[in-house]
Amino acid sequence: MIGNKTVVYTSGTFDMLHANHIKMIEYARALGDILIVGVNTDELVASYKSEPIIPFDERIALVKALKYPDIVIPQKSLDHADKVKKLHFDIFVVGDDWVGKYDYLEEQGVTVVYFPYGQGISSTELKNRIYERYKKLHHEADNHFPNDIQIK
Repeated sequence: MIGNKTVVYTSGTFDMLHANHIKMIEYARALGDILIVGVNTDELVASYKSEPIIPFDERIALVKALKYPDIVIPQKSLDHADKVKKLHFDIFVVGDDWVGKYDYLEEQGVTVVYFPYGQGISSTELKNRIYERYKKLHHEADNHFPNDIQIK
């Protein structure tokens, strides 16, 4: 808490920013007076999953352009214990694909909310759809001419 204001922290990679990202950020905004959003650096993301499609500088610029966050910062670690002390947040919101991972923050007095993404799009799904479309186009290009025509 800062003064008498409830501080909410949420974070993510926000690669290929989509509607479910916006829903989580909007939800986090509604829980408090000040919303701080951490955007995972490329180095952090590479430490636990594949490299993001969108570079960090562009991802953080996109999140800063949203109307919901008050403050947007780089996130360099998945350990938030030090961030609680530095940022004084009361509530932490993260996607429900991380259930249990941040329960330790409750020992520091932080309410942890695992936001249910539910149905809809994900960055992984978007990447897969783009890749499948690319494969289809590549196959069509490779098979553009009928087999009985010879190109000289």
